[in-house]
Amino acid sequence: MSAEAARRIAASIPRAVLDERSGLPLHVGNPIAEQRRLRAGGLVLLPRDVLRLSGPDTLPWLDSITTQAIEHMPEGASTESLVLSPEGRIEHAMRLRWTGESLWILVDAGTGDALESWLTRMRFYKQVEIERPEVVVVGTAGEPAGALAWVDGWPEVAPGGVRYGEPTGEPWRWAEAILSPADAESLPVDRVVGSLAADALRIAAGRPALAEVDERSIPHELDWLTTAVHLAKGCYRGQETVAKVHNLGAPPRRVVLLHLDGSQSSPVAPGDEVLAGETAVGAVTSAAIHDELGPIALAVVKRSAPADADLVVRTADGIAVAAGQQVLVPPTAGHAHRPPRLPRLGAVQRPTRSAP
Repeated sequence: MSAEAARRIAASIPRAVLDERSGLPLHVGNPIAEQRRLRAGGLVLLPRDVLRLSGPDTLPWLDSITTQAIEHMPEGASTESLVLSPEGRIEHAMRLRWTGESLWILVDAGTGDALESWLTRMRFYKQVEIERPEVVVVGTAGEPAGALAWVDGWPEVAPGGVRYGEPTGEPWRWAEAILSPADAESLPVDRVVGSLAADALRIAAGRPALAEVDERSIPHELDWLTTAVHLAKGCYRGQETVAKVHNLGAPPRRVVLLHLDGSQSSPVAPGDEVLAGETAVGAVTSAAIHDELGPIALAVVKRSAPADADLVVRTADGIAVAAGQQVLVPPTAGHAHRPPRLPRLGAVQRPTRSAP
């Protein structure tokens, strides 16, 4: 992303409160009201790194090393794909847009250098060019601000994918437009809202993001097989774990949507501990105040945490916040083709010998 151009736009927005890391607006005065503006077509300046791939081997090559089937991706289509470790853990989450000539990859800011380095090492003799164009990325829950945009398919199940849980019921419509710095600077600043509004809508929709990922995360835990993983494509790094957990096992953790007690003065934040009774079962990954649902959060908890249990979040200052649990990935996820267990044979009874 062209950070300078995005920051110039942010600096021109009245009442904008800026994120210290990205320099982009967290809100522009009222994060709650901004959620309604966002649904009505508001715009969010997004912290994104952008790569552009081109060359005749682009689609088949990336198809062979990531989780999504994109070799025959139609012109103008959008999808997403993950880069996994050899053990199946999530390393990168990519939003993909194919123009017919170039593949645009959008990733969270700060991850683009590592992804570019990995792709360059994996390229070998393939005819693929990797570039880092100067662009600005703008998100919206309405119509994209430009002709070149990644359109999110969540919560619909993509071809070859599978959903473990039910959608939350919160409507989710999202697109991220890729603009030149000049086009971005001509955006109407009165339509710009902060990223807190987008976070609230995403959390309410149960939509996973890199915020939910840690060093142990596998796609099943976040229901990311819905849109980012094709279960019937060829081999790729981490594919054995994906297949084994889905078909024969179960993800060790699961994502939940928490409805939080709003009477507490201490806000819940990512990293706060989640407890079932006195037992720590997980941690908050994202939190927000929704304009209709109130305080909400996404958390990743142990699969063994009871699905019908009321949970508690312990904040950084030690306050216990009651949390109603809405199941997104059920404890029964996986086991798609697990063979039935055969009953164990009892011990063979040896005939008793009668006394002579």
